[in-house]
Amino acid sequence: MLDDFDRKILATLQVNSSLSMQEIAERVGLSSTPCWRRIQKLESSGYIKRRVALLDAEKLNLGVSVFIAVKTNQHNAEWAQKFRKIVTSFPEVVDFYRLSGDVDYLIRAVVSDIRAYDDLYQRLIAKIDLHDVSSMFTMEQIKSTTELPLANLA
Repeated sequence: MLDDFDRKILATLQVNSSLSMQEIAERVGLSSTPCWRRIQKLESSGYIKRRVALLDAEKLNLGVSVFIAVKTNQHNAEWAQKFRKIVTSFPEVVDFYRLSGDVDYLIRAVVSDIRAYDDLYQRLIAKIDLHDVSSMFTMEQIKSTTELPLANLA
């Protein structure tokens, strides 16, 4: 069960995980050692999966974000496992979901341009049979965050 200190630590880390232990402790109202112990416990309990640096896709020439909606006629475990293995092997793929409704899977990939997307698309359809693939290119990113809404946690 998370208490107020744990929630404050998580909220602080998800905004900036590069803060020093002293800075985190000061922000949440603890001394460094108890704060460090709590972070260790949050990590070992799986609340904190990992700490990463968020990169600027535009500066890295990966500013084209594309959502790829996939429909399949295959709904067996063997096909699904093969499809998952193929899609997760592509470094361009940053999000991958299995959905309910008319679309079976939704993939989000980041690429440098349309030609790079077409290369990804051609590699995908060469490896597995798909019923329908529909791509949607983002025109503008209005909101994107890695921060989870922690305010209402019990």
